[in-house]
This record gives sequence, structure tokens and C-alpha cells, in this order.
Amino acid sequence: MTMTINTTETTPVIPVPTAAARAATIAGAALTVASTFLAWTYTDAFPGDLTVYGYPGGLQVLTLISALLTLLFATAGYGVRGLGWLNPAGGNNSTFFVALGTFATTWFTTIAISVKLGGLANLEPGGFVAMAASLLTVIASLGLPLDRHTKESQPEFSWPAFIVLTIVTGLITYPLWRYIRLGSSPREIRRAKDLPNWAEILIIAGAFGVALHVFTYGIDTEYAELFIGYIISVAFGFTALTRAGLIARITRLTTKHRNVTLAAALIAAFCFPFTQQNEQYALIGANILIFATVALGLNVVVGLAGLLDLGYVAFLGVGAYAAALVSGSPLSPVGVQFPFWAAVLTGAAASLVFGVVIGAPTLRLRGDYLAIVTLGFGEIFRLTVNALNGVSGPDLTNGSQGIPSIPDLNLFGFDFGISHDIAGFTLGRSANYYLLMLVFTAVVVLVFRRSGESRIGRAWVAIREDETAATAMGINAFRLKLLAFALGATLAGLAGTVQAHVSYTVTPEQYQFAGSVPPNSAFLLAAVILGGMGTLSGPLVGAALLYLIPAKLQFMQDYQLFLFGIALILLMRFRPEGLVADRRKQLEFHETGQLDVPPDIPLTDQAAGTTKAGA
Repeated sequence: MTMTINTTETTPVIPVPTAAARAATIAGAALTVASTFLAWTYTDAFPGDLTVYGYPGGLQVLTLISALLTLLFATAGYGVRGLGWLNPAGGNNSTFFVALGTFATTWFTTIAISVKLGGLANLEPGGFVAMAASLLTVIASLGLPLDRHTKESQPEFSWPAFIVLTIVTGLITYPLWRYIRLGSSPREIRRAKDLPNWAEILIIAGAFGVALHVFTYGIDTEYAELFIGYIISVAFGFTALTRAGLIARITRLTTKHRNVTLAAALIAAFCFPFTQQNEQYALIGANILIFATVALGLNVVVGLAGLLDLGYVAFLGVGAYAAALVSGSPLSPVGVQFPFWAAVLTGAAASLVFGVVIGAPTLRLRGDYLAIVTLGFGEIFRLTVNALNGVSGPDLTNGSQGIPSIPDLNLFGFDFGISHDIAGFTLGRSANYYLLMLVFTAVVVLVFRRSGESRIGRAWVAIREDETAATAMGINAFRLKLLAFALGATLAGLAGTVQAHVSYTVTPEQYQFAGSVPPNSAFLLAAVILGGMGTLSGPLVGAALLYLIPAKLQFMQDYQLFLFGIALILLMRFRPEGLVADRRKQLEFHETGQLDVPPDIPLTDQAAGTTKAGA
């Protein structure tokens, strides 16, 4: 007999009437919106100019948007016609999370003003109103019926987890979060009304348009405080939309129209450089595409085939060096200049050869042994190109000086090194290379998608799950692992050819296992794990976040490995399947409420626990 163990309940954290809690939440959100039209400080020494009455600026805009979302979610709870689409799950957890995001953004802003300007005396009354209103909103939202874990289903208090989270956040939040006991999964989403295909396609296009605007806003932030506030607002806003079921509903549409989704994503990415007037921000976009493409190639090796490669950045270096040697650099010992298409093929072929040569003798190893060997290969590559300087070895790579002065590309008369006016928009050098890299990214996405859905891709997944069982079923594990290794190396080599031209030079120090500046193997592996192994969009999202955050917060570059470690710890604790996960990973890492128990055996404490899905 199958018995269902109820591990969740819908109850308020603060026992007050629901009507009063909802009214107070709406009032607090409305007051927070009004506070953004007041001055928060009297001096413009704090960036963003928060001294203007009647016109929100800087971080006030983020508080305004978060408060408006809170107002919409809370009002939707009344069943207002036209707002039902905003909360398909029908719960109140989304209201709490967006209210918490409003509170976090507002209080971060006021604290930043106090720290930067020297005390709370630098706050105008509008700042105090915003603090009080956002605090009222989040407290009132705790009076709404929330989907919570039952006390019996919660694990015992963990001192290690409490200490780690206290150190990371600087706040004693772990016991408070255990008291709130919010569930980790959204409710079952109501089935949406069937729409015509053209309407669903318009919804997908609108979703990507919003995503492009949000991403562009983050890249265009001009100072660290605004970017931190942006990260806070986006994180809580996305969590709220997920709990509301809106993300899941859009995901169903994108799954139904996969080709349309890929086309919409490509069009949105294509539009990005036309929104940028700053060459530095366009360069960030180009580098994000380069490293996201390399991370997607690593995802073939790690995510699909389950091979832990700690030296993957070496294949990027092989492609970059091969392209630099034949691209006409005046300091290239080879002294030849291939057309770009030939340089691309040279870089990809060189990486392919190295992938086969390194993979053939090492892929008979498994697990940690394979990781150690690939880590050694990455270091051997860096030391080798450093030694090929004409003194320690043949003069091929100029040693530590690398190969500088790589000329800009010129394809069919289009010079990538100069600005071009297209349809009234000016595209600079970085935007030109961004669009070129977008073509390569589209190719890599196509290869990853086709290979993942093929018989070979299913065989890779079988090897990843259980190599012994896969071999027993007749799969040639060694040949398929070597194929994955070679394919991943080739994709990295393709990206390396463009990276060599974007950076003007290639040096051995660019290709380490770990460093303060990407690319490095630790960065790429973290991007795959954080984004979601085995998925198409996961590594793209992971690479974008891990590159964008240090690029906008320069002070974090010296602590990159430390922050990677913290991010991985938090991810393994709260979302082990990654930011973007497929259904298989969600079922593997999360528990269900189903328990198979014989009818004549009473439930004990041990039997009453939940079991892992698929166990």
C-alpha cells in the first residue's frame, strides 16, 4: 500500500487574520512605492543622486520595481480579474519573497548611504520612510497563509550549517529561517487556458524581451552599489516568480516550442550590442559569450558523459595559440597568415588532436584518478608553452611573452577592428566580435543539442549514471568517452580562435587551473556546476553570472576562489541540481512525499521519513 506522508502545511508564520495581513502588505508596499519619490539623502556624494523629490534615481528605481511587484502579487490574492496570470500556483510564498527582496534592497541602500557618507544622519526622511515601510511589508506578508514544512519534517538544528551561514551572510539568519520553514518547491500549477500558437509565440518573445532588458540593465550599472542592489532584486524577484509558478508556465511554453525558443534567444542576444553605447560593456558581453561557449563544451564532458576534467582550459589555450600562430602576428615564429576560416579550422583541429592524444591513454581511469590526470595535463600545457621560447626549447610560442599584436579580422571587407554604422546604430570593435562570437555560440548550441538528443548522447548519460551497467548493456564506454572528450576539446578550440583576436594576445598565464581573471579551469567547472550539469542553458547562465559579477565588482577579483567555494557550498545545500536543472536532476536531489509501506507494519519514526525519488 502507498501512503502519503504530509510534510507541508499552509499556515501563517504570524497568527493574524489573513484579511488584515493582506491589507497591511498592500499598504506597506504602496507606502514603499511612495517613498521612492522622496529624497533619501541630502547630498549627491552617494552615486545615483537620491536627493531629488518626485523622480526616483539609482537604487530607488530597484526598490520601486520590487515594491510594485509586491503590490501586484498581494493584490492578486484578492482574485482581481486580470491578475490571475501573475500567480498560477495560487499561494502566498511569492508575495513573501518579493516583499523580502524589497526589504533587502531598501535596507542595503540605506546602510550603504550611512557607511559611505558617515552615519544615519545623512539620511533624509524619505530614507527612514522607505526602511519602515519595507519592514512593515515583509512582516505583514508573514501573516499570510504560506506553504511551509511541518515541524516534524524539519531536520535537527545543525551547528555547522548555522556557523557557515552566519559567517557568509554576517547575520544570524539560520534559526529564523528554520522558524519560517518555507517549502522548497512551488505548488502544483493550474493548467493554463489553451492559446493559439501565435499567442504562445508572442509570450515567448515577450519573455525574452524582458530578460534582455534585465540583463542589459545589469551590464549597464555604473557603480558597485547599484550592481549589488540589482543582484539582490533579481535574485528575490526570480525566486518569487518561480514560487508563483510563472517561470514553470513559461518553461512549458518554451519546451513546447523549442525551435521558436532558440530563435527568440538568438534574436535577443543579437539585439544586445545595439543597446550598448559603452565599448567596455560590449566587451563584457563578448567575453561572456566566449566563456559561456567554452563552458558548454565542458558540459559535454562533465554534464553528459560524467568525466571530471580539471584541465579543460588547456584546450581553449591550444585553439587560441594555434590561431595566433597562423593569423599573421608580426611576432609569430611561424610567420604565416591564414584566412580566418582556415585559422578557425586550425585551432579546432589542434584542440581535437590534443583531445584524442590526451584522452586515449587517460580515459580508462575513472573518478578522482581521471581528475588528477586532467589537472596535470592543464599544468603541463601551461609549462610547455612557457618553455617553448627558443632557450628552454624550440622557439614556437615566445615563452612567457606570448604572441602579441594579433591583427583584427577582416572578413569580406568588414574590418572588425573599427566602428561601423548599421541602421543608425554604431557598433564598435567589441560589438563586432560579440556578433561573431554569437555565430560560434549558435553553432556550439546546435552541436550540443543534437548530440545530447542522439543515441550517442543517451549513451553518454548511461555512462554517467553507471558505467559498469552501461558496459554490460553493450555500450563501448571507452570509445564514447573518447568521443565526448574530443568533441568538448574541439568546441573549446573554436572559442579559443575568437578569444585570441578579441584579447590581441595569448600568454601562458591566461590558461591556469585557477586565477583571479577568467578563463581558468576552476571558473569553467564552477560555471557548469552552478548553472546545471547536462542542461543547455545552465552553463550559459552560470558563465554569465560568474563573469559578470567579478567584472562589475572589481574588489571581488582577488577573492574569486573563496567566493566560488562559498557559492558551491550554498548551492549544494539549497539547490544541488544547479540554477537550471532538468527533471532528472530535480528528482534525484529532492525528496517526495510518497512512501511504500506494507499495510500491516506501523509507521515508525524511521519509516515516516521521506525517501529519495527513484531510490
